[in-house]
Amino acid sequence: MAARRRRNADTPAAGAPGEGAVLPADLELQDLYGAFAAHGLDDEDLDDAAVLVPPVTLPSEPELAERAKAVPMFGWALKLARWTAPHRAVDEFGDLTGPDRAPAARLLGLAPEEGDAPEEAVVEAMRAWSLACDLDLVEIGTTAAGEHVAIPGPDLEPAEAGDAETVLELWLTAAGIVRELAVEADSQDLEAEDGERAEEDEDGLSDVEEARDEAAELLDEALQVLYETTAFAEPGNETVPLGVLAALLVVPDGEEPSDELLGDITDVMVALDPMLADLAELGLLEYRPIDPELFDEEEEGAEGEAEHSAQAESAELDEAESARFGLVRLTPLGQYGIRQWLLEDGYDAPLVGDLARGDAAELLRGVSEAANVLPEEELKVWVAGREPVAAARELLAAARGIDAYAPMRRLLCHSALTLLGAPAEPAVREVLDDPELGGGARAWLVSLGVTDVPVPDRAMALWTVVDAFAAQLLDTGGDPDQLRDLVSELPVTDDPVGYFGELWRVEHPYTADVLEAVGELHPDRAVAKEARKAAFKARSRG
Repeated sequence: MAARRRRNADTPAAGAPGEGAVLPADLELQDLYGAFAAHGLDDEDLDDAAVLVPPVTLPSEPELAERAKAVPMFGWALKLARWTAPHRAVDEFGDLTGPDRAPAARLLGLAPEEGDAPEEAVVEAMRAWSLACDLDLVEIGTTAAGEHVAIPGPDLEPAEAGDAETVLELWLTAAGIVRELAVEADSQDLEAEDGERAEEDEDGLSDVEEARDEAAELLDEALQVLYETTAFAEPGNETVPLGVLAALLVVPDGEEPSDELLGDITDVMVALDPMLADLAELGLLEYRPIDPELFDEEEEGAEGEAEHSAQAESAELDEAESARFGLVRLTPLGQYGIRQWLLEDGYDAPLVGDLARGDAAELLRGVSEAANVLPEEELKVWVAGREPVAAARELLAAARGIDAYAPMRRLLCHSALTLLGAPAEPAVREVLDDPELGGGARAWLVSLGVTDVPVPDRAMALWTVVDAFAAQLLDTGGDPDQLRDLVSELPVTDDPVGYFGELWRVEHPYTADVLEAVGELHPDRAVAKEARKAAFKARSRG
């Protein structure tokens, strides 16, 4: 699976099949596709989603296998494979013979028991048969008499018995087949539009082959966007408007959608629409396609079309109207499948809880150092079911240290203690006099509403200020927008010279870094100047 690349400003929009299709691309993006925030995707989430392959939470493999068997097309393939026992005649191509096609449709519940089977039902049954053959759920052979027959394959019995490994391997293979067929069908639209097979270009690649590559890249990028946004979404907010998905693929990083880009967004929507519908058949996603009536605008007169556009521009679309432009939701099976494709291609695609399998030291170290992690989720997994006092002691012991990640470990320890709650209080009181943990322990107790917390001495209070600020430097990557509020809240009082005169002497590995950040970001120029002078002294001492 290709790594997703957000479009840069100097990269042309994807040339997607369907160009010129009539959709109201002249509407404002937020009106046409719905506000991002309404679907749990604000600007900050979108920026995060653009650069991370985040951890996801998946059901157990047995549960995923049950979901796979419940997918109609996959279940039909299993049922048809069983139907071949002990053997069933097929033609020289391995397809069901004419007399068996209608019975196959009836077996799957696609046609009534009496009367002729509708052509659509027979076509669906033949598609399911083709999938069964592709998955080797049926094997094709020739008898001694020269008859072509199909028999059940070796994977059928364990799959029917619910063996999770077998079922998921079969389903993943089926998903890959459907994914390739979806791309193939999309790229063949170009050939159909031309009315003949495209000529080869100077490089030896036909227009159809080029279109296939573009469609495959577009679909891969769309699936990875869905994977990321689903991981970040709050429960119940996993559904993404198709227009939002297309905008994430088209709009350059850091830019707002322009009028010019709306047409490109529409083209991507039209290109993705049939491919996503194909993937929905295998349970990778739930998809509400673009309302076909939207394309009827092409048949409206110029006056009617102008009136429609004016009405659309004059009022925001409600949720039902917005849904007409397509809605997509990645299923747990879809998350599983995309994650497997990412892993096969060498990408890091962790599961929530991967870092919470060891002791507290492994937890805090792993979360501190991981590039793609949801800290709160890892901490929740770790504390679940643990005895609070014992867990708190283990966490506090793991939080000690003066190495580069130690401030981050103490910040995470504080968060984990908050998850444990008041029952952890005895363990926290045990470290009140610890020079590294005492200040944070006091702050945690105060946050619980405890009133008998002793005031820390001056040295502990200053050390804790530096440590807490250092943790935020690590946590935010030094992002000035996230640090300004913290800087402005420093207890500098009316004597910055005296305050920073004490602070630069604090024996902490991040003292100079903290002072430099304050010097760059503090809104009071006099305070900032004193912080820079103090940072210089701290560096000189080091």
